[in-house]
Amino acid sequence: MNDASPLTTAQQQFTSAVPFRSLGSEMCPLSNALGRVLYSDIVAPTDMPPYPRVIVEGFLVNTADTATASESAPIAFNIAGEIRPGDTECPAIQKGQALRVSTGSIVSHDTPLSVVRMWEAQLQGNSVEITRPFPPRFFIEEQGCDVQKNAVALKAGTVSTPYNIGIIASLGISQIKLSRKPKVTIFASGDEVIPYTEPLGPGTIRDSNSIMLAAAVTQAGGIPTIAGIMKDDFNAFAAAVSNALQETDMVVISGGTAAAGRDFIADLVNNEGELIIDGVPMRSGKPLIMGISEHKPIICVAGHPPEALRGFKLFGVAAIDRLLGKEADLPIDE
Repeated sequence: MNDASPLTTAQQQFTSAVPFRSLGSEMCPLSNALGRVLYSDIVAPTDMPPYPRVIVEGFLVNTADTATASESAPIAFNIAGEIRPGDTECPAIQKGQALRVSTGSIVSHDTPLSVVRMWEAQLQGNSVEITRPFPPRFFIEEQGCDVQKNAVALKAGTVSTPYNIGIIASLGISQIKLSRKPKVTIFASGDEVIPYTEPLGPGTIRDSNSIMLAAAVTQAGGIPTIAGIMKDDFNAFAAAVSNALQETDMVVISGGTAAAGRDFIADLVNNEGELIIDGVPMRSGKPLIMGISEHKPIICVAGHPPEALRGFKLFGVAAIDRLLGKEADLPIDE
């Protein structure tokens, strides 16, 4: 039994027709990757961290030497030296000795060592005293605990967030393969629509949709081109859309759902390719018309600006996510 809403059903029907990760890739410096979508998995070329290391400032001791420590019977350790961040090896620690360590200090593999944090130690000259036992490998990160060599650190379809960029940088990777941004052509339509920079006259309305939808395309990860305002001339409009589909990856049209008693935009989509969605049984859903032409989505939204943006968020964003190969849930209606 399908319990999906009419909107979700329409989104699923349309997005299933949009090819996934279809635009190819481009190499990009990591410094320019913010907000972009990974085209390929990021595979770790090395363990991260590359060696066992301390994650707090304190004193490194043999775990067994702490076993009987208590408030009534504290145990003192002689501070025998220091492991500085950048040192390449951890000296052997003799019974009753401690080494001063900092965040990032290297430690030995598979040795029962513990880190006594600064605030859990009492310094007395060249010795340090503890009053409780410590578990083995306490506050030590093991080699490869974040990601192991040849493991997938980040999957294709992941967005390059600041945190993810940090992960990639920690692996020493400076160039990454990203999904190419889709090029999106935006049309406004209607005989009454004029550029938003022109003064209003009787019966006219400014085109605020094109620049608004261009911003929404950019936010979704695409590259917008505003193609202007098309009048209610079917042949001219069809030619313009056909030309746009030759040059770009997706077309967005606002307004013009019906003209002169004709299902103008639906016929236009059918003329260019396959009509997938012709209205959605939901609030203000009639102007939502979607199609595919040579694997390229055509998104048609209402002329009323709030509904135009809403329609794009529900279907345009989902289409761009598919083209990019972005692993994302379908946008929800708010």
